[in-house]
Amino acid sequence: MLAKYEAVNTSDENSMPFGGGAIGCGIEIKWQEGPLGRGDERKDPNGAFVETVIDIARQRIQYYQDSQFKCRENAIAITKLEEALMWLNKRTQDREIRNVEGTHII
Repeated sequence: MLAKYEAVNTSDENSMPFGGGAIGCGIEIKWQEGPLGRGDERKDPNGAFVETVIDIARQRIQYYQDSQFKCRENAIAITKLEEALMWLNKRTQDREIRNVEGTHII
């Protein structure tokens, strides 16, 4: 059963993803606001990325898996989270090849 949480996804004036967040018992996420840019124009992150949140969840389940709570379901969940990270990384690599990573160019 999922704990209750509130999520807000916001867009900029061009309807591009821009920040937002989620809050619930024990968690508060502030999403990255806007693209990071490229080259000399690249900025430091100002919020969380989905990949980081997924990896935090993966790490926590691995912690359980390394304890007396080891089970098949944890192993499968870890695999699926690793798969999600792989696909998001592939998306980033494809965007880098097209020189659009760090921008809102599709």
